[in-house]
Amino acid sequence: MLAFRRVFFCIGLSYASNLGRLSGALVRRQAMKIPTMIRKNWISLSAIGGLCAVPFSQKQDNLSHEALVRRASSLVTDSTNTFLSQTTLALVDSFTQYVKTIHTLVTLHKNYVASGSKLTPSEEDSVWQVIVRQRQEVSDLREDCKRFESNWMMAINLSKLAAETAYNAGADQASVTAQTSLQVAQSHVNQIRQLFMEAEKNLKESKAEDSQRIKLPAAMEEEDIPEAYLRED
Repeated sequence: MLAFRRVFFCIGLSYASNLGRLSGALVRRQAMKIPTMIRKNWISLSAIGGLCAVPFSQKQDNLSHEALVRRASSLVTDSTNTFLSQTTLALVDSFTQYVKTIHTLVTLHKNYVASGSKLTPSEEDSVWQVIVRQRQEVSDLREDCKRFESNWMMAINLSKLAAETAYNAGADQASVTAQTSLQVAQSHVNQIRQLFMEAEKNLKESKAEDSQRIKLPAAMEEEDIPEAYLRED
């Protein structure tokens, strides 16, 4: 009986030892795979003292690194073309609205100056309030134009960089498309910018944005006063 127990103990010890070696080998094998998995799926970047991980696609067997770079550069030009298109549309629309608003203000102010002395106090006040609101709209639209122009300039610079990158990567078609989009966007903006500058010039010459309110003659101001209050006792 004692001999049987010794045999059983030896068998169990041998099994445990083999299991331990097997587990250790599996752990070492998994540990050796970790750097390879990281290299395949992640790039660790150090930025401002911190670490961040940026995922990227694993290289396909039938595509070279050069082909993948060309494809990526084409995707970049597609994104920058979209950004440029949207910012150009926003800038052109804001410039157009600004020019229209300035034209309305200049015309309204011109009529106000020409016929202001012929208006009753209530009419003059109504017209002046419209001018004040129009001035505020011009000011607001001017700020919109500055903001959209800043976005547009950023899109222009990004598109130039994307076109150059695509050319260097061998994505000639993507580079040509980006350059064409740049030329079209700049052409549209240059056309509306000319109208913008002319509107700014007319606004400055008309003084419609900073002129003072017309002072009506005292006799006209008294027209709305009831006669009973003007009679002498």
